[in-house]
Amino acid sequence: MSAPAAIFGLDPFWLSLALLLATYAVLTLDRINRAIVALLGAALMLLTGVVDQDRAIAGEDFNTLALLIGMMLMVAIARPSGMFQYLAFWSAKFVRGEPGALLALLTLVTAVVSAGLNNVTTVLLIAPVTLVITTELKLAPFPFLFSEVLASNIGGTATLIGDPPNILIGSATGLTFNQFIIHLTPVVLLVLAAQIAIGHLLWGRHMTVGAEARAHVLAFRPADAITDPPLLAKSLAVLALMLAGFASGEPLGFKPGATAIAGAALLLLLDNWHRPVQEQARRVEGNFAEVEWITIFFFVGLFVIVAGVARAGVLQWFAGAILRATGSKLTAAALLVLWASALLSALIDNIPFVATMIPVIKGMAPSLGGEQAVQPVWWALSLGACLGGNGTLIGASANLTVAGVAERNGIAFGFLTFLKFGLPMMLLSIAISMVYLLLRYLV
Repeated sequence: MSAPAAIFGLDPFWLSLALLLATYAVLTLDRINRAIVALLGAALMLLTGVVDQDRAIAGEDFNTLALLIGMMLMVAIARPSGMFQYLAFWSAKFVRGEPGALLALLTLVTAVVSAGLNNVTTVLLIAPVTLVITTELKLAPFPFLFSEVLASNIGGTATLIGDPPNILIGSATGLTFNQFIIHLTPVVLLVLAAQIAIGHLLWGRHMTVGAEARAHVLAFRPADAITDPPLLAKSLAVLALMLAGFASGEPLGFKPGATAIAGAALLLLLDNWHRPVQEQARRVEGNFAEVEWITIFFFVGLFVIVAGVARAGVLQWFAGAILRATGSKLTAAALLVLWASALLSALIDNIPFVATMIPVIKGMAPSLGGEQAVQPVWWALSLGACLGGNGTLIGASANLTVAGVAERNGIAFGFLTFLKFGLPMMLLSIAISMVYLLLRYLV
């Protein structure tokens, strides 16, 4: 692949890297809306000639965008039924209104669901429940939302279908669903336990609920939250079809984005077909207004920036540097891939990085003892790419999705605040993964 031509004869490698770092630097200030920053960064990638329009469009991950829009519409349509309020009150009553136990419960549920669904779907279903609970119990929502974000990325690491990097690795190597569970679930459970413990130390043990709020929640019947039973029935039926599509669609050639859009369109139809045309327009407009368009357009810009960096050869250079540094030493290769993929996945979308690393690791296999011997390196790539997304606000789709929901509800979810808590937790999770890899495969 030839390097693109940049403006004024500048080296596209360094120009793309400078634009990427400048974008991140502005994002850390939390002074300009992140969608504006990402779109300006994308525009500069195009205007300076680092990437042309055709390759920028090719770099857009339409599966992610469709999944986000489809699930956001699904949540917006279903919310008036009272479904999320029902789940919120049921959860609060289950733990008797104890905030520390509630934090652990929601974290655990998010991780378990993310192992079977994609992370974005999980957080979009859990976040509305969380906001209702914290409002009723008069609790700060940030610790709950933040813990759920981390849990979604941790839980998604455990299975072949839980996170896009695992799907790429499985497709390229032939590693099976059961192999992912056998090799990754043990370390995921350790990381999740560490996160729950840290969440309790940071927030859970300090939370208190007033007697009046607790009494109100415990006295409330969850069934009373259902305000539109017909809409609830339609929403649950469509949600069940969507979940079935997520589980079985990939082998049939249907990506999650297509399933989400189809489900949203079906629920829109079921909710509106019997209404007058003017009322349909009003309701559909209201549903679309609830989509987190700031998050959507942030991703639109970010995908162009990443496409520019990839087109300029930055990712290929990085992958080659890993190969040169490890030589034919399996332990060095696995640990360097683990840490490098974690740190880089915290900065850019992990999908293009994993796609770049797959042929590199395949090229390592002969010098490392063959395809069977190189398996620990694949597990290292999966753990680093999936868990690395917890390092920064823009490290994973779920992070930005929850940030958009939070900010729409007046909850601060800034870059530096996320970095303050997320980066140490990510580094701890990678350290746990390193020990796990060493003890199970490399020593």
